[in-house]
Amino acid sequence: MQELKDQELNDKMMEAVIRTAVGAHTIWKRELIRFWRDRSRAIGAFVQPTLYLFVLGTGLGAFFRSGGAEGDYIQFIFAGVIAMSLLFTSIFSAVSIVWDREFGFLKEVLVAPIPRASIAIGKAFGGATVATLQGTLILIYAPFVGISLNIITVPAIILVMFIISFAITSLGVVVAARMRSLEGFQVIMNFIVMPLFFLSGALFPISNLPPWLSGLVRLDPLTYGVDALRNLTGGVSGALAPVYPIWLDVGAVTLFGAMMITSAVWLFNRQE
Repeated sequence: MQELKDQELNDKMMEAVIRTAVGAHTIWKRELIRFWRDRSRAIGAFVQPTLYLFVLGTGLGAFFRSGGAEGDYIQFIFAGVIAMSLLFTSIFSAVSIVWDREFGFLKEVLVAPIPRASIAIGKAFGGATVATLQGTLILIYAPFVGISLNIITVPAIILVMFIISFAITSLGVVVAARMRSLEGFQVIMNFIVMPLFFLSGALFPISNLPPWLSGLVRLDPLTYGVDALRNLTGGVSGALAPVYPIWLDVGAVTLFGAMMITSAVWLFNRQE
């Protein structure tokens, strides 16, 4: 009798896992289709990092050289520009939740015969995939800034980009899960996205900072993502070199992503 109950319980758990996977795959596929159809979004997300890398990088690079700093500044911000692309693309993907709520699509998904966890998971994976694709495009600039990549480092960089994107998209899903208007979401995200970016060390070295600023930098999860990308892309040394070991970088971002997706699933399970 006990064996039958255990078997029924296992069957129900397996069915729930399959339904969650199917629902998440559907949401993930929808995010990719929307991205593919919105060509202007892809172009815009590619142009902004290009300007940061070559215009801002060249201008600030001259300032750094005049101050006697070691290393090439453009090579230094290369990882930061990739992280910027991942950050803004991931957050933009989370905005679609608010759009779906305003136009009624989210209500239809919530009453669909799929676990609500699949909505959060599908959104997170969809946004992470789109952001990783955008970040991978930036890698074509590596030879132009003097960074040498090979068949070993490129897959590792892409994997790290996906982990970063998944964590940031999950954060956006957590915020969007309770937002009722696009305007409210934009206001809240402005207080999150810009500090995440500017405190991450994407544009400046994080060594030898004042104690109060150094503490904020360490609390920023994107700091470890940028540092991980800098570890993998290489090309810089001295004050511009990576600060943390890559295992710490990847571990910190992975832990943050796990916390965010867990929170997102919990919030969607409480949706009315």
